[in-house]
Amino acid sequence: MTPISSIESTDQLVPFLKWAGGKRWLVPYIRETLGVIEGRYIEPFVGSGAVYFALRPHRAVLADINETLIETYRCVRDHPSEIEKLLVAHDGEHSKDYYYEVRAKSFDDRAARAAQFIYLNRTCWNGLYRVNKKGEFNVPIGTKTSAVLKTDDWLRHSEVLSGALLGVQDFEVTIDAAEAGDLVFADPPYTVKHNFNGFIKYNESLFSWDDQVRLRDALVRAHHRGARVVATNADHQSIHELYEASGFELTSLERASVLSGDPAYRGRFGELLITGG
Repeated sequence: MTPISSIESTDQLVPFLKWAGGKRWLVPYIRETLGVIEGRYIEPFVGSGAVYFALRPHRAVLADINETLIETYRCVRDHPSEIEKLLVAHDGEHSKDYYYEVRAKSFDDRAARAAQFIYLNRTCWNGLYRVNKKGEFNVPIGTKTSAVLKTDDWLRHSEVLSGALLGVQDFEVTIDAAEAGDLVFADPPYTVKHNFNGFIKYNESLFSWDDQVRLRDALVRAHHRGARVVATNADHQSIHELYEASGFELTSLERASVLSGDPAYRGRFGELLITGG
């Protein structure tokens, strides 16, 4: 298993969101693996966009099934100054009572909803995104108290996002649009076939084993059309078996994880890097 350094390029644009399973830690390795991106950069599970903001490709398709997430990216692209102003206001009011007050609100204005999303992401528990059966965000307040960060560069984020097509759609639709010369980077919720644990078990309700099979098939089709493929997944025997006859190269990597609420699930975790093309 190959350990990965956390050293980042000084020119890297830091994501403005924290996301469970985010790949900021993997950026140096992926940057070295990918080299030059000649076609479009296509990411069907964009999350925090850590790899996208690090690579800053000229043309991109960024998609996710999470409509609120994509709306937030669109607002940062179109209204960066307003987002900054609203976050400064949230930052000045932050407290436990204020957090739950904002969490319970529904805003009609798009920019207000985006700023709400970013504020909650930065001050909730570990940046986790989770909703109840009614679709309401229900993550408790965390230990972080700042809604404004030193790494914020809203105008630059807006500029980078201006080169991306942003869509709310199933991952299969996104990947099936990949053509020869494009690069698909897929970082799905991690689900394995057996021995669920921690948030991998939680992910089963979001991304089933059938979805894992659909993802594999979509990546194989894209690869056959001439697209380059880079994907991450759980380093589990069931995932190895799923991809072993696909023609992709499988590399086991190691990372640190502190996401799980149960200390028994914290520590070093294996991740699988799947590449082809």
